[in-house]
Amino acid sequence: MELIAPEVNPPARAAPGHVATQAALLAWYARQGRDLPWRRTSDPYHVLVAEFMLQQTQVERVIPKYHAFLAAYPTLQALAEAPAAGVIRAWSGLGYNRRAVNLQAVARQIVAEHGGVIPDDPAVLERLHGIGRYTAGAVACFGYRRDVAVLDTNIRRVLHRVYHGPEAPAPRASERELWALAAAALPPGRGYDWSQALMDLGALLCTASRPLCPACPLVDLCRAAPAFLQYGLPQRAQRALRERQAGYRPATPFKQTTRYFRGRIVEVLRALPPGASLALGELGPRVRDDYHAGLAGWLRELVRALARDGLVTVDESAAEPRLALPE
Repeated sequence: MELIAPEVNPPARAAPGHVATQAALLAWYARQGRDLPWRRTSDPYHVLVAEFMLQQTQVERVIPKYHAFLAAYPTLQALAEAPAAGVIRAWSGLGYNRRAVNLQAVARQIVAEHGGVIPDDPAVLERLHGIGRYTAGAVACFGYRRDVAVLDTNIRRVLHRVYHGPEAPAPRASERELWALAAAALPPGRGYDWSQALMDLGALLCTASRPLCPACPLVDLCRAAPAFLQYGLPQRAQRALRERQAGYRPATPFKQTTRYFRGRIVEVLRALPPGASLALGELGPRVRDDYHAGLAGWLRELVRALARDGLVTVDESAAEPRLALPE
């Protein structure tokens, strides 16, 4: 495939009306929507767990962990009362371990301040520890069926393409516009299905690199579709493909990043028996094969950051600091 950006633009298409877009997408969702376990429940706690797990983690990886986590902590109260070490262990395999600590902090805050009942008001939800605008809207919409705007990566991309065109939105400048558009496009009484449909469309057809416009239910309504149908991949995807074809590699492989080594430290501590700890000097060789004494300062900084995030505890009373998961 020849990757050449177009010199001319296709004829402009008028912005679609909401009613036609809603009807077409909801009909498609009724036929093609994904069957996901958190869509089979009306329990806001289950939705909360799913939303924390789905942050930066693919659906396929989340599904088995979602079932296992709810088996271990079937209620908000059970999660709030559990030892933190157990919660962190239950999070193994999902990455971004701080989410486990934040989720338990939310549970404890809800028990302490809301009588164990998850609020249904997005404004109240946003005041909870570690919950932003998207998660607050998702819990209200998916857990309580409220007509509340939801704007994740997939929804952001779909709405921008349908109503504005093929160019990727500016990360910050257009955020307020997109939230306003998400709210304006909500079909009354169908907010749940509408937001789930937008997510599925973005995940299955209107993907970032290869939008499958001919199969899209909004192809005749979308302002981006003519450009994609005529010229193929979005320009950003074209650049990425050219870089891959030219042998481009990221400057820092993932297994050399701070995030990777933070995860390794937590995994080493997860493998310890409950209540056990590990001396700092023993940790280094278990975290990286090329560890040497000159990296002791680097390791200490990683451990301090993990301790600040509530992921490890450090016992300074011994001759050498000892590390463990928090209890």
